[in-house]
Amino acid sequence: MAPITEQPLTASDRPSRSARERGTALNRAEFQQLAEFRFQLRRFLHFSSIAAEKTGLRSQQYQLLQCVYGMPDALEPTIANVAARMLLKHNSAVELVDRTIGQGLLRRASDPTDHRCILLRVTPQGERILISLAANHLEELDQAGPELIRALRRVLAKKTRSSVRSAARAS
Repeated sequence: MAPITEQPLTASDRPSRSARERGTALNRAEFQQLAEFRFQLRRFLHFSSIAAEKTGLRSQQYQLLQCVYGMPDALEPTIANVAARMLLKHNSAVELVDRTIGQGLLRRASDPTDHRCILLRVTPQGERILISLAANHLEELDQAGPELIRALRRVLAKKTRSSVRSAARAS
């Protein structure tokens, strides 16, 4: 079975110029704040991965169930939309969906309005696991969330101050 791969960044996803080229080089403290935010984010994602594994799921399967169940009203839970929202290549999303269907956590269903379209639905078994995991994640966010928010606020506060300084220098 081929590994699931994330889509590579496109030219529009990459910054056009480096911070140094724009005259907004980061100082050591700003790098430390970015690193702290990344650490807090990765810590939560690590928790998520471990919690999913304890239920017999891979981390991406939990993300898939969450994606399908929590798809915005404006989007149908199709493989194409799941791939886009999970930042996966289409064929990788198909493999992930097939594995998750094989575990009885997800199913394919015909769209009642467009029979050419196939929708994804979480099964009752998948819903039980998803609800349990979501509750665990909310508990973890109650504990770890404040530090994650503080780390993000520090990064954003520096960015705002840097933007104000840059604007003042430009005028």
